[in-house]
Amino acid sequence: MNIRENLEQLEQDNLSPYAAHSRDSRGRLHPEEQCDIRPVYQRDRDRILHCKAFRRLKDKTQVFLSPEGDHYRTRLTHTLEVSQNARTIVKALRMNEDLVEAIALGHDLGHTPFGHAGERFLNELYHAHTGRFFNHNVHSVRVLDKLVSRNMSLQVLDGVLCHNGEMELERYQPVKLTDFQQFDKRVEDCYTDPEANKQQIPSTLEGCVMRISDIIAYLGKDRQDAVKVGILKDEGQFTGGKIGTTNAEIINNMIVNIIENSYGKPYLCMEKDYYDAFSKAKKENYQQIYQNSLVDGVYQQIQPMFEQMYEELLRQAHSMEKNSILYRHHIQYLEEINYNSDFIDDYMEKEQPDQIVVDYIASMTDNYFLALYHELFPNSKNSVVFNGYFE
Repeated sequence: MNIRENLEQLEQDNLSPYAAHSRDSRGRLHPEEQCDIRPVYQRDRDRILHCKAFRRLKDKTQVFLSPEGDHYRTRLTHTLEVSQNARTIVKALRMNEDLVEAIALGHDLGHTPFGHAGERFLNELYHAHTGRFFNHNVHSVRVLDKLVSRNMSLQVLDGVLCHNGEMELERYQPVKLTDFQQFDKRVEDCYTDPEANKQQIPSTLEGCVMRISDIIAYLGKDRQDAVKVGILKDEGQFTGGKIGTTNAEIINNMIVNIIENSYGKPYLCMEKDYYDAFSKAKKENYQQIYQNSLVDGVYQQIQPMFEQMYEELLRQAHSMEKNSILYRHHIQYLEEINYNSDFIDDYMEKEQPDQIVVDYIASMTDNYFLALYHELFPNSKNSVVFNGYFE
């Protein structure tokens, strides 16, 4: 037995019967020579970690648009916090750490600049032009499965698709997924049916862990950032209940309760008092933080910039001139990172111009978006005013 086979046997011997075993999964492209050292989910995790889309997360907004503040969460720090929460849970429940880490590291690769506000603006533009919907979790699948061509395992892509942390459940129970054909149908449904994205349930317990870990990660962290930025006086103004009010309390209390109530079971659950407190805490975050006029007001500066940029890049996508910014910064980048020599010809021939524009804008960091906007519209009065270090 080589090292990979040895590790796969250790999984078989030691993991829960409800865990996803590495030897039971393969990537979309067949055949692919197996690594002698790394099981498939470990390989998937490494491929995500080393791609440029992952590195861009460090300069994408989580909630607060304050790039001159070093201690606010970014999309990257959020991703790492989600990963650690998920690994803590799956380790205790004897599930597959490599799988849950791969899902966690890849779950937000498709996120737009400027957080959920950017996602909302891009969705509105994309839908107005095409009748299709943009969701960051669906686009994360597209990044891994189509744009950077990393040959991810079905279970990793499924976990990424189904991570939507906006929907909390009292019980998380996997729903069987048989093959890529069924998965592709679910992905396409999310583009065409406004309700489909809300109905996606992971096919593995590891995917369920990732989904709840996403909420655990942002629930208390966003409160910490809201206090720092001055929107909240302190974290104690929330109701609390069984899970507490501070970030440390929420992480500890929720993780412990989930582990205690899920060990040895084919699903995840928490006690009803904990779930009620958890659900209420999420609603209070929306009321006091995400819907706060001080947060939304900053993002209103960005909406007209999205609109102008979308239309200009769409013009470039229709003409596809090789000296355009779209071609030089997006098309040539995709050509560079994809091993398939026919990728760009297929991409330019088969993809609609609106999809090409969405792929490009969603890939941008906050700073790149602003720099590109001022490059395209040097005389525009639209801008974003940030708080400096000493304000």
